[in-house]
Amino acid sequence: MGGHHHFNPEAEPKKDQDVQAIKDAKIPIAWRDTCSHILIKLNQCRRETWWNPNKCEHDRHIYEECQYNAYLQRVEAKVQEDKV
Repeated sequence: MGGHHHFNPEAEPKKDQDVQAIKDAKIPIAWRDTCSHILIKLNQCRRETWWNPNKCEHDRHIYEECQYNAYLQRVEAKVQEDKV
């Protein structure tokens, strides 16, 4: 059960984002994080398919995996911080 997470380079959180591209895509400030570069592509797919949930499954999975990877990075940073 679970725990067999593999590394997917598509779902890698990025600290350096293209701020102008995020603004142009009208990503709300609350959603601008290390996975915004994936959310741009996901929202574009959603608009093109009239928000059909079956059409953008891969992009949504990559975005959710990126969010999970970002969470793991924050947890690891906190663990390292607590060791000091």
